[in-house]
Amino acid sequence: MPELIAVGCGPGDPDLLTVKAVKAIQNADVIMCPTSKEGKPSFALSVVSPILDKTKNQEITNLIFPMTKDKDILETTWEKNSRILAESVLSGKKVVYLTVGDPYLYSTWIYLHRELETKYPEIKITVIPGIVSMFTFASKVGISLGEGAEKISVIPSCYDLSKVKELAKNSDTMVFLKDGKYFDQVIELLKEAGFPDNSIFAIGQDLDTENEIVRKLTLGQVTKDTLTTKYFSIMVVKRV
Repeated sequence: MPELIAVGCGPGDPDLLTVKAVKAIQNADVIMCPTSKEGKPSFALSVVSPILDKTKNQEITNLIFPMTKDKDILETTWEKNSRILAESVLSGKKVVYLTVGDPYLYSTWIYLHRELETKYPEIKITVIPGIVSMFTFASKVGISLGEGAEKISVIPSCYDLSKVKELAKNSDTMVFLKDGKYFDQVIELLKEAGFPDNSIFAIGQDLDTENEIVRKLTLGQVTKDTLTTKYFSIMVVKRV
């Protein structure tokens, strides 16, 4: 049976790739990876570049996933990219699809998997998990994301602040992933939802890259200069 392997590449450090992920990547004939527009390098590919098998002349293909909320564009994109993947697999090649973090947490892979399962049931799908950014971030700043009966909320991006406020009222730890341009809007919101000024506050961007920035302080110490507007950002606020 033809097989497609989806690989979680972790937060950005090649050393955090699993042994199983490295084996799958180095054994592949074709490596496919997501990017947001034509000509833009794939971050997932940059993570694995140091471990690629330079003797194999592996084929690298970028799949374009435009940054849009337009449902028609998204569905067309998922159908097109899943077809490209399927055609390569069905031609007899060993194909790996890369994704940052874990394939099943806010990943392009989720939508491709649905398409593939429905339209190409003859393809065997194997998924190799990866370390997600909130876990590597917690290890860097020494924050327990959850302990005992504490409740955690994970927010992919702050499109609906009213929903974020309701979640904050009933959460002990708030984890905000991606799209740092929204972070400044949630600081007062968290205070209004009952997070005290002595709550642990930590923020990071470009984790495990040469541009990494990590800061840890209290919610009451946060200023506009503390925040980041980078897309690959993370913010954690925890009641104490």
